[in-house]
This record gives sequence, structure tokens and C-alpha cells, in this order.
Amino acid sequence: MARVEAQSESWGLLEKHPVVFSDRKTAITALKLLSIAVLRGGPLPGVFRLRQLHFHWGSSDDHGSEHVVNGVRYAGELHMLHWNPKYSNYLDARRRTDGVAVLAIFLQVGETPKPEMKRILEEINAIKTKGKEAPFPNFDPSILFPKSHDYWTYHGSFTTPPCEECVTWIILREPIIVSSDQMAKLRSLSKNAENEPDHPLVDNWRPTQPRYFRMVSASFL
Repeated sequence: MARVEAQSESWGLLEKHPVVFSDRKTAITALKLLSIAVLRGGPLPGVFRLRQLHFHWGSSDDHGSEHVVNGVRYAGELHMLHWNPKYSNYLDARRRTDGVAVLAIFLQVGETPKPEMKRILEEINAIKTKGKEAPFPNFDPSILFPKSHDYWTYHGSFTTPPCEECVTWIILREPIIVSSDQMAKLRSLSKNAENEPDHPLVDNWRPTQPRYFRMVSASFL
């Protein structure tokens, strides 16, 4: 199976802000893309445009990822959400079976954290509560990739309601390393607005679902 590649065509300005899914009473931290970057190769039929990045994490370092590999759940999971530009816009793409591709990267707690994660996490203090935004210029998300681009892939759904079945999932086999302090930084975020009672933002991950008829393929032996 072909290698999957992220390519910077024009990264430009990114903004970081909380995104709240009120029907799940959870939220995610996202990087909202205002320019063009693409994902190509692997199981994708063409070029997909990056829309945003977000993270899922748990209330402790022993859980938080939405995918599980051989019974192992990681501390967190980074999702890079892309859409198929053959459709008129992102919302239209969400209604199509080939409309969306999500690249997932596991976060594993270790002693040698990936330096590039610091760039994202150093802005956490500016977006502690719901509705906060901060400028995030000149950031290339492809620097968050691990060295290996080996992956698993399957066709599935979004992990947030209404869970449309339009996603080609690409899960990289190699995790990126984060520190326990960095995970604690994510857990310092709140689901509430600034003047509301504090509700820590933790466990914003969806439990694993039955595989049913889905076939999971790998790019490696």
C-alpha cells in the first residue's frame, strides 16, 4: 500500500480555539486552518485538504486515545481532519462516503517528548476556557509526524455525534512522545466559559466501537 504524505502548499495563519460538542458535553482543542495544506497517498483516491487539528485525552496518562492497538490505549490521540475538495465545501463532503480523511497519531508518555509539541502546548494558557481564541501563525502541522509513516486504515465514522459514516481513517503505527507534564497541560483546560463554574476538560474520547463488517488494512507486513 502506498505511503501517505502530508504536504504544505501554503500553511499561512492558524488559529487555536476550543471547539465544544454540546451533545456530548465534551470539547476539544483545535487548530482552525485558514489556508491550504494537503494529505495525499495511501488509501486516498486523491488530494485532501486539511481543515483542522484536535486532540483527545483522558483524566490520567493511562488512557485517552480513541483507538486501541493490541489492547493498548495511549495517553492521547491527535487527529488531523481533511476533506475531499472534489465536493463544494466541507459540509457537503461530510455527506459523502469518500468526503473526509482523518490522520490519527497516538500520544505516548515518555522521557524524550517531541520538541514540536511544545509549540502547541505553550499557547494553552491563552485558551483555558470555552470560546477563547489565540493567533497561531506560521505553523506546519506535518512536523508533528513521527519518523515512520506506517499506518492502519479503515472506513468508518466521526467519533462525535452525529457520527457520519464518511471517514477514511489513517492511524499511524508509531506514536509521538509527550511528557506527563504536557498531558497535564491539556487537562488544565476547562469545558466552561470564563465566568462559569470550573469543569475540567478530561476524557473527551469516545469508547471503542464494534468493528462489524469493517476491514482494517495495514501499509506494512
